[in-house]
Amino acid sequence: MRRPYFCYIITSMLKNRTPRLLLAVLGLLLLAVAVYNIPFVHNKLSWRLDDLRAQIVYFFRPPAEAVFVPDQQAQIDRIVTATLLAMQKPTLTPTPPVTATPVGPSATPTISPTPSVTPTPLPGSVTLPGVKYIDQSGGYNLCGPSNLAMALKFWKWNGTRDDILWAIKPGINDPSLEFMVRGKTDKNVMPYEMVDYVNDQTKFRALWRYGGSPELLKSLLAAGYPVLVEKGEVQCESFYTCTAVSWMGHYQFLSGYNEADRTFLAQDSYRDGPNFKAKYDQFSNEWRAFNYLFIVIFPADREEQVNQLLGNWADEKWANQHALDIANAETKTLSGLDAYFAWFNKGTSHTQLQEYADASSAYDQAFLLYPDLPIEKDKLPFRMLWYQTGPYKAYFYAGRYQDVIDLANVTLQTVSNPTLEETLFWRGMAEQAAGDLAAASADFIQANHLNPKMPAIIQALQTLGITPEKPLK
Repeated sequence: MRRPYFCYIITSMLKNRTPRLLLAVLGLLLLAVAVYNIPFVHNKLSWRLDDLRAQIVYFFRPPAEAVFVPDQQAQIDRIVTATLLAMQKPTLTPTPPVTATPVGPSATPTISPTPSVTPTPLPGSVTLPGVKYIDQSGGYNLCGPSNLAMALKFWKWNGTRDDILWAIKPGINDPSLEFMVRGKTDKNVMPYEMVDYVNDQTKFRALWRYGGSPELLKSLLAAGYPVLVEKGEVQCESFYTCTAVSWMGHYQFLSGYNEADRTFLAQDSYRDGPNFKAKYDQFSNEWRAFNYLFIVIFPADREEQVNQLLGNWADEKWANQHALDIANAETKTLSGLDAYFAWFNKGTSHTQLQEYADASSAYDQAFLLYPDLPIEKDKLPFRMLWYQTGPYKAYFYAGRYQDVIDLANVTLQTVSNPTLEETLFWRGMAEQAAGDLAAASADFIQANHLNPKMPAIIQALQTLGITPEKPLK
């Protein structure tokens, strides 16, 4: 059957126009690239494209499915050790309730009575005046710097949140990116980074401890000292949108409490906003994820008073042992996600006490529990190693270099692009110890590019004879 004459006309027109159409499409693509690379356009759009890329990567490679399994020998060692202990101690004494408290460091996995932190009864409620609320908008992962700025502002500090960012969260060393965008790759500011900033770059003092208690927090608040805590929570994945729900770590600034409704008064930099009432029970459950960590900031001339308020917690070693006692008790009484956190805390406390073999065994148990946690996959704490790097340190100093590398690889699967300078640093340390200097150098260089101010990374590069990048001013 012959085609109508007009079909020949259309076909001929399309053939003649094809080169021009291709040129037009190519021209539009080149124009789009040129416009995208205009600095102010790039800064406005780059994070949106990164977010889109992250969503695509996470769709095909869900971060909650990244599971680390300790090597087989470590599992065997753990089973053998448990068996030997059981043979030596065929009977078990009843475990004291978690509410009991210790009077000092103890080698046993029990909790003695909570040490007294104040000689006088606490008031029924406290609301500290002079708090200046600061949210974490205007950038990425600004929870730590925003809360630290609130804590310092309480004591009439004259600096700004940006001063803190430049010092401890400088972001990727790329001058083509605007400052706030550069900081996106730094997922977290560690508590020691914030404490070091206060002690080294301000006239104030700061300390951080594990193993805190609600009563200790209330004692500090009643004496006029607000407290920073780090905790986990299930919350919106992004500050800009709330389309996904997942577990994340979060700093919170406490400025009061109320016994009548059993709440802490929190200045939440993320979504709950100023003067948010955090219920005691929920707060304690979320606080467990970070081994009951707290930070106190105070004027230098009040150090003696703060130490008196802290009581036994003024001694860092005692605080670490106390945190271990809590974790030991909680591993026996908790289940599910809470048990995972308890075992992780046990590892962290052993690490703080430089008991690396015991720490490694505790972390092993936590990681072995993780795949079977009976909660929704999108609420699994896959970001745990973004905030707490104790397992790397424990495995490294226990000589388990391959476990450090394997755990780092799994952790890096939970991000959509190469980031997490602490993870790259520890992988580099393990690679160096295992004799792979080329891989170690590459990881240290990448980590230094992501955060050119991290002292440990700078030292690692210098040890290998590599000149670190100079951070942007």
